[in-house]
Amino acid sequence: MTALQDLKFGQWFRGADVDGDGFITQQDVRRMSERYINARATPPDPQTIRRLTQEMDQFWSHAIAPMDQDGDGKVDLREMTEGFKRVLTDRTLYPQQIAPVTNCFFDLVDLNGDGKIDQSEFQQMFDSVAAVPGNDCAAVFAALDVDNSGGLDRDEFHQALEEFFYGNDPDAPANHIFGRVAV
Repeated sequence: MTALQDLKFGQWFRGADVDGDGFITQQDVRRMSERYINARATPPDPQTIRRLTQEMDQFWSHAIAPMDQDGDGKVDLREMTEGFKRVLTDRTLYPQQIAPVTNCFFDLVDLNGDGKIDQSEFQQMFDSVAAVPGNDCAAVFAALDVDNSGGLDRDEFHQALEEFFYGNDPDAPANHIFGRVAV
């Protein structure tokens, strides 16, 4: 784990601590998905909502809850950072550890369901949900759109999240997907 990863995880923690009490709880994890659902002009189909809820519950159970070192039902920044240091050590485990939740979020961010996240969808979701300012959203989006197609396909979205959680490149645009990280 590097100083860069500590910064990125701290940025993610601030967004995941939905109620701002300094801890991530199962309720915070559920509220993360509710923010994406509520940011949409029209709600997704019930199956997508159910799938997201199930994946987020599994994310809590398998990734976040085990980081709770003192057994109080909540995870503070130190516990989360130490937990990520133990768990997110092998990029080849991304498909099991993070990809299922990423797929659900992709489906929610792809507001028109065309299989791509365009810049306006990206900006709407990350500005309203993760409080990423518009200028930062535009710059991050442009950098993540590796094929310059004007949209992030599922593979590009996965590459960005994989880089965010496992990567250590200070110049990677994915470092800023949840808000600008001072590198």
